[in-house]
Amino acid sequence: MKARSDELQIFVCVIECGSISAAAEQVGQTPSAVSRTLSRLEAKLDTTLINRTTRRMDLTEEGKYFFEHAKLILDQMEELEERLSSRQQTPSGRLRINAASPFMLHAIVPYIDEFRRLYPDIQLELNSNDLIIDLLEQSTDIAIRIGTLADSTLHARSLGCSPLHIVASPAYLEQHGTPLVVEDLSGHALLGFTHNEGLNQWPLRYVHGDRWPIQASISASSGETIRHLALEGQGIASLSHFMTIEDIRAGRLKVLLADFNSGYRQPINAVYYRNSQLALRIQCFLDFIQGKLAVYANADFEG
Repeated sequence: MKARSDELQIFVCVIECGSISAAAEQVGQTPSAVSRTLSRLEAKLDTTLINRTTRRMDLTEEGKYFFEHAKLILDQMEELEERLSSRQQTPSGRLRINAASPFMLHAIVPYIDEFRRLYPDIQLELNSNDLIIDLLEQSTDIAIRIGTLADSTLHARSLGCSPLHIVASPAYLEQHGTPLVVEDLSGHALLGFTHNEGLNQWPLRYVHGDRWPIQASISASSGETIRHLALEGQGIASLSHFMTIEDIRAGRLKVLLADFNSGYRQPINAVYYRNSQLALRIQCFLDFIQGKLAVYANADFEG
C-alpha cells in the first residue's frame, strides 16, 4: 500500500503543531484518529517516523527525511491545485512571511492594507525573527534577509538595497555635541549589535579605509532595540534607511557625518525553497514589495 496525501498532511501537521492533540484540533479529528493515521503511515513505510512517549515526540532520522520531502510534495500539490483552480489568475491561499522585526515593522506592515486590498484572497501570516531561521522547520514561504547572503541551498531574489545612516537624537547631540569628523566618534556613546559583528563596521571613510570599526557602549541583538535607544538619546547608531527615514523626516533623528558616508547599501533578498514556478501568491507579494523598496535604492544620505 502507498502513502496517501491526507496521511502526509496529518504527519506534517503533527510535526508543525508539536503534538498529536494540537494537530487533531487543527484538522478537526480526535487525537486517537490522528494517532491511528500515523501508525498506518509508519506501517505502510515499514519504518518508525516518530518516537512517541507520554511526554514528548522526537523525529527519527527517517522521520526528518520524510518530513522534509513530504512538505515539498504538499507544497507542490498546493501550488498545482492553486494554478488549476485559478483560471482567472486570482492569487489565494496562506502566505507565510518571516523577517527581522525592524524590516517587518517598517517595510512590510505599512503596506499591508494596500496589499490586502489588491489581493483579498491571500491569508497573510507574518512572523518576526532577528536570527536566521530554517524555512522548513518554521513553515515559511518567504524569508526576507538583510545583508550579504551566505552560501545556501535556498533560492534568492533581490528586492533592492538600503543605505545605512549614522544617526542620533537631537537631545543626545545637544547634551554631548555633534561629531564633525569620523574620529570624533571615539568620544561618544555608540550603539552596536551583538549577533552580527559586520554591522559594527560603520560605512564611513577615514584614513585607514571606508569601514569604521566601533566599540559599542551598548549592544543589542535587534535593530529595533537600537533604534529606540537612539531615540531615547542613549547614543549614536548606524541603522538602515528603511527603519529610520520617518524618524529623520520628523526630526526625531539627525543624520551625522553624511559627507564621510562611503555609500554602502545593504542588500535585501527574499529567500525561498521553490525554484521553478513560484506559487502565484508568492510571486504577487515579491513583485509588490519590490516595488515599494525601489525608492530605497536612490535614497540620499541627507534623509
